[in-house]
Amino acid sequence: MYSTELKLEIVQKYLQGTAGVKKLAEEYHVHKGDIQKWRDAYLEHGVDGLHIRPKKYSGDFKISVVEYMHSTGSSLRKTAAHFNIPCRDLINQWERIYYSEGKEALYEERRGRASKMGIKKPRKSKKNINENEDLLAEVQRLRMENEYLKKLNALIQEREKSEKTIK
Repeated sequence: MYSTELKLEIVQKYLQGTAGVKKLAEEYHVHKGDIQKWRDAYLEHGVDGLHIRPKKYSGDFKISVVEYMHSTGSSLRKTAAHFNIPCRDLINQWERIYYSEGKEALYEERRGRASKMGIKKPRKSKKNINENEDLLAEVQRLRMENEYLKKLNALIQEREKSEKTIK
């Protein structure tokens, strides 16, 4: 665990341009990914972004994070910095749950060990999700085909109408 002061010192050196991420990582014996994470958090939230506060996140918050990431095309690192989440692996885990089990699964508390004796809820299988995605894609293709045929039919009718008026 690194102190806020150390993080701030490293980030300020980086932002001043006195050293790059690789050089700072070697100098301070920290991983360069940590420096990038601190930099992004600092740029997004200032010094407050460098404080680590373990939190319990609500299901609504988790959903908003995953949906934000996909709607903006933001990376895990940038999304973590935006929401001031210290560990981007959490977002990766939420994303996996969101797409494999549905957004409702993010409301479940999953910390700690799973009970070996408890009754397990049936989870949605990936097969069902893939089938749903295939069906949605097919529906979209059929709608596009239907629109194309309607336009083609309208053009043919318009052409026949104009030929009748010319004769």
